[in-house]
Amino acid sequence: MWIPTDHEKYGVVLVSFRGTVQHGLPLEIGDTVQILEKCEGWFRGNILKNPNVKGIFPSSYIHLKNAHVKNKGQFETIVPVEDSVITEMTSTLRDWGAMWKQLYVKNEGDLFHRLWHVMNEILDLRRQVLVGHLTHDRMRDVKQHITARLDWGNEQLGLDLVPRREFNMVDPDEISVTELYKLMEHRHRKKDTPAVASTHHLFVHVKSLVSANLGEELEVFFHIYDGRESRPLSERFFVKLNKSGLPKSPEKTERQCTLFVDLGSSDLRKDVYIVVHVVRIGRMGAGEKKNLCSVQYRRPFGCAVVSIADLLTADSKDDHLLKVYACNTESEWHQIHENIIKKANSRYNLSGSNTGLAVALQLLHGDIEQLRREYMVLFTRGVSITRKLGFSDVIMPGEMRNDLYITLEKGEFEKGGKSVARNVEITVYVLDIDGQILKTHVAAGSGEPGGDEYHSLVLYHNNSPRWAEQLKLPIPVDMFRGSHVRFEFRHCSTKDKGEKKLFGYSFVPLMQEDGRTLPDGNHELIIHKCEENTSLAECPRYLKLPFSKANLPSNNQTLKGAKESFWITSFLCSTKLTQNGDMLDLLKWRAHPERINDSLSKLKEIDGSEIVKFLQDTLDTLFGILDESSQRYGLKVFDSLVHIINLLQDSKFQHFKPVMDTYIESHFAGALSYRDLIKVLKWYVDRIVDAEIQDHIQQVLKASEYIFKYIIQSRRLFSLATGGQNEEEFRVCIHELFMSIRFFLSQDNKSTSPVAQTQAVFLRTFPAVYGELLKIFAVREVAGFVRETLGSLPTAVHADCLEAVKLQCIAKTVESQLYINPESRCILLPVVLRVLQVHMQEQRDLVMCARIFTSMLSLIKKEENGTAEPVVSEEVELIVESLLGVLLRTILEISNRPQPSGPAMRLQFQDVTGEFVACLLALLRQMSDRHYQQLLQAFSSKDNLRDFLLQIFTVFRILIRPEMFSKDWTVMRLVTNNVIITTVLYLSDALRKNFLNDKFDYKVWDSYFYLSVIFINQPCLQLESFSPSKRKKILEKYGDMRVMMGCEIFSMWQNLGEHKLNFIPAMIGPFLEVTLVPQPDLRNVMIPIFHDMMDWEQRRSGNFKQVEAKLIDKLDSLMSEGKGDETYRELFNSILLKKIERETWRESGISLIATVTRLMERLLDYRDCMKLGEVDGKKIGCTVSLLNFYKTELNKEEMYIRYIHKLYDLHFKAQNYTEASYTLLLYDELLEWSDRPLREFLNYPMQSEWQRKEYLHLTIVQNFDRGKCWENGIILCRELADQYESYYDYRNLSKMRMMEASLYDKIMDQQRLEPEFFRVGFYGKKFPFFLRNKEFVCRGHDYERLEAFQQRMLNEFPHAIAMQHVNQPDQTIYQADAQYLQIYAVTPIPESQDVLQRDGVPDNIKSFYKFNHILRFRYDRPFHKGTKDKENEFKSLWVERTTLTLVQSLPGISRWFEVDKRELVEVSPLENAIEVIENKNLQLRTLITQCQSRQMQNINPLTMCLNGVIDAAVNGGLARYQEAFFAKDYIMNHPEDGEKIGRLRELMFEQAHILEYGLAVHEKFVPQDMRPLHKKLVDQFHLMKSSLGIQEFPAYVRASPVHFTNGSPRTCRNSVPNIISPDGGRGVARRSYPAVNRYSSSSLSSQASNEVSNITGQSESSDEVFNMQPSPSTSSLSSNHSASPNVTSSAPSSARGSPQMAEKHKHSRENACLSPRDRPVSAIFPNPMDPAQRAPPHQIGEATLPRSDPNLSAPDKVRPTPSSWSLDSVKEGAPSFSDSFGKMLCPPVPPRPLYSAGSSAKNMRSQSPVSASRSPQKTMVPPFTPSPTECQSTSLVSNSPVLSGSYSSGISSLSRCSVSEASGTELPAGDHLPYPLPPPTTLPNSVSSSSDEPIRRENKTPPPYSVYERNNPRRPVPLPHSLSIPPQADPPALPPKPHQLRTGSMKLDGTSDPRVPRPRPLPRKVSQL
Repeated sequence: MWIPTDHEKYGVVLVSFRGTVQHGLPLEIGDTVQILEKCEGWFRGNILKNPNVKGIFPSSYIHLKNAHVKNKGQFETIVPVEDSVITEMTSTLRDWGAMWKQLYVKNEGDLFHRLWHVMNEILDLRRQVLVGHLTHDRMRDVKQHITARLDWGNEQLGLDLVPRREFNMVDPDEISVTELYKLMEHRHRKKDTPAVASTHHLFVHVKSLVSANLGEELEVFFHIYDGRESRPLSERFFVKLNKSGLPKSPEKTERQCTLFVDLGSSDLRKDVYIVVHVVRIGRMGAGEKKNLCSVQYRRPFGCAVVSIADLLTADSKDDHLLKVYACNTESEWHQIHENIIKKANSRYNLSGSNTGLAVALQLLHGDIEQLRREYMVLFTRGVSITRKLGFSDVIMPGEMRNDLYITLEKGEFEKGGKSVARNVEITVYVLDIDGQILKTHVAAGSGEPGGDEYHSLVLYHNNSPRWAEQLKLPIPVDMFRGSHVRFEFRHCSTKDKGEKKLFGYSFVPLMQEDGRTLPDGNHELIIHKCEENTSLAECPRYLKLPFSKANLPSNNQTLKGAKESFWITSFLCSTKLTQNGDMLDLLKWRAHPERINDSLSKLKEIDGSEIVKFLQDTLDTLFGILDESSQRYGLKVFDSLVHIINLLQDSKFQHFKPVMDTYIESHFAGALSYRDLIKVLKWYVDRIVDAEIQDHIQQVLKASEYIFKYIIQSRRLFSLATGGQNEEEFRVCIHELFMSIRFFLSQDNKSTSPVAQTQAVFLRTFPAVYGELLKIFAVREVAGFVRETLGSLPTAVHADCLEAVKLQCIAKTVESQLYINPESRCILLPVVLRVLQVHMQEQRDLVMCARIFTSMLSLIKKEENGTAEPVVSEEVELIVESLLGVLLRTILEISNRPQPSGPAMRLQFQDVTGEFVACLLALLRQMSDRHYQQLLQAFSSKDNLRDFLLQIFTVFRILIRPEMFSKDWTVMRLVTNNVIITTVLYLSDALRKNFLNDKFDYKVWDSYFYLSVIFINQPCLQLESFSPSKRKKILEKYGDMRVMMGCEIFSMWQNLGEHKLNFIPAMIGPFLEVTLVPQPDLRNVMIPIFHDMMDWEQRRSGNFKQVEAKLIDKLDSLMSEGKGDETYRELFNSILLKKIERETWRESGISLIATVTRLMERLLDYRDCMKLGEVDGKKIGCTVSLLNFYKTELNKEEMYIRYIHKLYDLHFKAQNYTEASYTLLLYDELLEWSDRPLREFLNYPMQSEWQRKEYLHLTIVQNFDRGKCWENGIILCRELADQYESYYDYRNLSKMRMMEASLYDKIMDQQRLEPEFFRVGFYGKKFPFFLRNKEFVCRGHDYERLEAFQQRMLNEFPHAIAMQHVNQPDQTIYQADAQYLQIYAVTPIPESQDVLQRDGVPDNIKSFYKFNHILRFRYDRPFHKGTKDKENEFKSLWVERTTLTLVQSLPGISRWFEVDKRELVEVSPLENAIEVIENKNLQLRTLITQCQSRQMQNINPLTMCLNGVIDAAVNGGLARYQEAFFAKDYIMNHPEDGEKIGRLRELMFEQAHILEYGLAVHEKFVPQDMRPLHKKLVDQFHLMKSSLGIQEFPAYVRASPVHFTNGSPRTCRNSVPNIISPDGGRGVARRSYPAVNRYSSSSLSSQASNEVSNITGQSESSDEVFNMQPSPSTSSLSSNHSASPNVTSSAPSSARGSPQMAEKHKHSRENACLSPRDRPVSAIFPNPMDPAQRAPPHQIGEATLPRSDPNLSAPDKVRPTPSSWSLDSVKEGAPSFSDSFGKMLCPPVPPRPLYSAGSSAKNMRSQSPVSASRSPQKTMVPPFTPSPTECQSTSLVSNSPVLSGSYSSGISSLSRCSVSEASGTELPAGDHLPYPLPPPTTLPNSVSSSSDEPIRRENKTPPPYSVYERNNPRRPVPLPHSLSIPPQADPPALPPKPHQLRTGSMKLDGTSDPRVPRPRPLPRKVSQL
């Protein structure tokens, strides 16, 4: 059975456990588990990181560990018993683990690898700590290392800063907030600013000397040299190199490596150098023969110099190759380094082109002990230490050093009877008192060990040699006395076997008789001459001789006048020996009592380093003198003591203070000295007020700390010796001394007076005395001294400096041992508080105030049970009473103050703010209920309480600011928030009691709510964003503070009652922000407040428009910031709907909630789409959806405009320039051409409306240009030009006209790609809201075909499933929890048919109208109805035609628009046949036209087209139609088709007529080699005619000759009305020439196209027409341009759900098996809108021939009489106006009106464009037959586009046009002309065929792409003279000047006022932005 565990509570998993048993808990190795129960080898428990899931696991898999159990029982928690560093390491590594993997995913390789190494290092160190075998010091180092690594990793990963004390994490609840702040600040500073090291060391490693002509051994000397003072700073480092230039002892690294130690910061400058001298050991001359001399000499070789400053920038341990220079003359050797530094090039040169010294140089920073730890390898391997000459900047006590440095400077020698100068070598020996040579005590420098002697350099033939060689003589102190140094001089002969002959010597004793050592400095030594064989072993003989010329008696002129001399420089660096005689005199005072006075006086002149060397001896001497002669020397001894004490204040000697402390504690024996010291000190203090010169008194007071130490220690010694005698006397003396001090402190002086400065000096040292007084006096007594002394200071202090010092004194007092004691604290606290209060009120010395406050509060602690001791409670009460208010004001003041500019100042500024904040938090945390009650009761009036509450709420808001604490100070932020919420809970009661009902105060309540909202929203409380472990810790410690605050807000809101109305709508935004926080409990609490708001608003104003408006405004900004989610939307909806169920205003409430919910859906979609990595299409679609929602449903103009610009940016980025233009146009249309000023908005500056509209126009034109939508750009150019013209701005007008011209050029010259259009259905619930269960038509990208588009869509929606059929999906698909895509190609139905049907309009222009401003698209699906006739399929071949109408035309503000409505029409076989033949006729006609106008490069396309039609016809092409539709039984059965059969017959005859004409043209242009083919075609054509039964063309064909515009045949337009569909099923048949087989014939799309094309009777593909290859696949419509775009994917066609699939396959095979000749006759007729046949400009099929106007009903259409039938018939039609939103007409951009000289005012007539367009007049014009020559030269413009009924440059206006479709509807009779129109004029060579064509002069050019419709004004169109309109009775007005068009009045008579005013535009909303 399972029993609860007692000890087995916590463990670590050793082996992973899968948990496959029943109730098993899966475990991973390394997991920590909490164990609850056990049973026979099994444990039951949970993993610590997921405590909710419990289960069982084997006990053998767990390693048990000790742990503390809290709350034992069901809810127990465990805390592991282990080192806190280990605990932290474990949890931190777990957190890092997850983040480390993410680094790899994010491709942050560098940090990934670095963190990996650090984690391994920490794990290794963890093992060392756990094993527990480390020494105490090593453990400390390891922990320090671990915490440093943890901090580094946390910083790199952006984790929190951990507060630590001694490597252990600190619990913020266990220390005061001020202490916590200090710890955080300390760690932060440590991280920010690494401490600048004051000492530096140079590491040198000699590698080798590289030179071509070595062969001798070398000696290399390094030293640091000060170029500014021209002196060496260090001793020399000496390395010996062998003949190869490598170190002689490579195994002894200390001989190649050294550390130049103790360089000060002042030594790291440019003019400090590393100087290297190289000396060779060998023959005298470098080129001498080897056998000439065996004696070795030290000879100069070269010198190298490098600046220390260069090493500061160099990377770590760089290798340097130093250039070695040689001096030109050896006499310059001593200063070669100076010449190199000064760059005196004439004095030195390179010793060899490739000579260099390879060394490693590295600067190290920090003290030497630190370096030993950090660079352990360096020191264990061996490195010699090279010291500075003299002591370092800081002298450490206990440092032992005794080095004498002697520099051989120069010599003056006589020739000695020689003809040439000598080669002098000096040999140096050190001899002891007995004359014995001291072994190993002569060193050339560090590195090599010392020797017995030293040989100097030999300078060749030089009687005045200058060596400048430094030696080091490390002689022990005890051997100094009696020792001397001897210098022997020898001449080195280059002859006589190179002997060295002695010719003289010098010597110098190291210590004088009186014990002083050889003084530092230059010494000129006497050279005593001697013979070569003189023995110098008997030292006493020559030691009696004089050694220095300075010491010679004046009567010894012989030696003084001697010419020979030798100069040395000596320098002693010793901690034991002195060269100072005065020091020796003082120490030996008993020997010479008469010199005591002098010695004491001279003590101040002795160098400080000499005094500290003998500190203890000196102090013993002084107190010895005081004890023996206190009366006589008391004052002098006191002054000397003061001098020594103050000497130790110097930074150089400060480390000797402990030496003095030790002396006082252990060695001082002056038991009687206290009397004299007190007496002299009081004497000085009493003289302060009267003394004029205060300097000496100030020195005395500066030393008062140590004087008191001596006084107290002396008194203790006396008490011990006497058993406490004279106690009272001593107390009286001290009291009297303090009275004197208080008196001098109470003097009120100006800041400049000496007394004030003396007071400041005393206050600085006074706190140091407290500790000494406590050794003898009671705590309360000392506190009394301090209180009275500090209280004696004058209250109104004039001296600012004294105030600052006084504060410093208070600060030190608070930090002292005295203040820590509660007894003394209650005495001192009032004094401290009084001073603090004054300073903080005046905002002075805030840094020091903060420091004092911090120290005070860090001593106050609550006990564990939460109650404070009575003493502590009183202190808190005192502090709150005197400082809380002023503290709040101070924080407000410094937070609102502008931050200082300097970085140092800024840091200080932040410190102050942070410290005051910490003080406030610490104080509030200490306050109990009683304190809060007392605080709130203390306010005398409501106003005071109100001000306090406002202040504290404002301060809390400041504390919550993100910049208050550093980003990684989460611990500090959580403590702050905990304090804030606790305080707010106390204060909210005061708010309810004092500021509700009749005492309601809006400002206080508003401040409260504002604070609460900011509190909940702050980032550090958003637990969802934290790691699970961090979240768990916070919840355990503090709970979710957001929910607590949310409940408090709700509670306070409920208390407000009717005052809630004051906060509506102001608090809607803030509360909404709170509800968006992803915390379910918080949302449940806060969302109901909105119901409350709606209710109160309803009561007040009868609606809640304000609530709705505010909600909508805030939702957008908040959700775009990433707040809110789908859960919130559902919760908002459900909670509020439930709340309003019983309300009277339920309906309007539901409406509001629905609107807000729908907005949320769109905003969430928008946010998801805008995420990084989402595709542009999704982003654009979503933005369009949101933009339309704001416009149509919410009518929020500003939001609408913002999203217009967001959409514009998306389009621009995606290079959708056309769509970008349309988008920006939405904003442009909201603006007028007015001078109204507009405010600054988005990126627009403040400017007038006119300027902004101008800017927008220019931007839009530029984008239309980029998007090759030049026609739209032209209209905007014109509008701008009109504006410039009206303002006479001809400069800009000129530019605009040129821009317009350039756009026309681009239309004609540049190629435009024709886009494909695709219908896309998005089905299923998984799609974003704006796409869900909707269908769209999308404009494809350039070169994008169906497969590519489909692939793109699948990439955009990777989870979507492509549907394999084109049928409408059923409800299961709509409701499915998935994504389904249905895609197929559709064919555009151009709106501007008249442009496309005109002849003579270049293809470049037509191409624009085929693919722009398309509102409707078509998709055809062929099928057989009834029984299928196998002999002739055309009898039953029907077409199902789907027409899709969009909500807006394409292109527009998006590349896709939603389908607004679908229309399904079935086209009968007969209608289908008519369309097929009609399209083939169009194709033929176009090719013939192109051929005639020489647009074709060759005639092949025409040849092949003729061949295809004629050849097929021979095999029964047209005959099939004859069989099907001309049979008697068909005519009998279908009497209603009579007209259509007639139309089919006409078309067949027309085709034959066109073929005949085409053959005539073909004959004219056919090349010679194609003649046989032409002849064959002519023969076959006659066969075809006979098969059709055509012997002669009918009379109506014969009556007029066949003429073409530009030589192309025309068809009768209106002979048979087309009633197949509303748009007449008309389109453009296009084929690509020359053909390129762009599409894979193997694709299934292609296959489907084959099937369809064969069914519809199309067999000519572009490939077939051009290449004449009877390939089965070539009869297909191209795979992506398919006329049956019902194929969505490459699935087998059998899966596509088409009912006649098998039939289609069959037919396809039949056709494929036939040769071109054998195929069905129908194969020559293409599908009318076959996208596969689209071709670029200038190619076949671009221009469709005119057809009957689909928008006119049958009765309105005019039929010509048969006699007038010709290929050039009259066309009459009216422009078609759409009343659906967004639909527009875009005819070609018309020319400006032209007025010929022949036209006059009387020929003009004014006509209403509106009435003309609504009721076209049916006026017939007689046929015009041109001459034969005219056929070729002048164009016949009988059906000219200029007079086309749908011709218009009208643009849709912002207000919707309410005009019905042009179906003959008349306008009301009252309609009148809005303005007179300019006259038509005649163009040369142009003839018009329409009399009453409506003519318009457009007043203002609105864009042709507006989403709204405008009236369609048109530019005037010229009429020929023959058709000119009879003049009216009143002639119309003359055309106006442009600027006159802006005038408001108009005169219709036209005679007196020739202006034509522009009509006033319809009213519309004008943007205020």
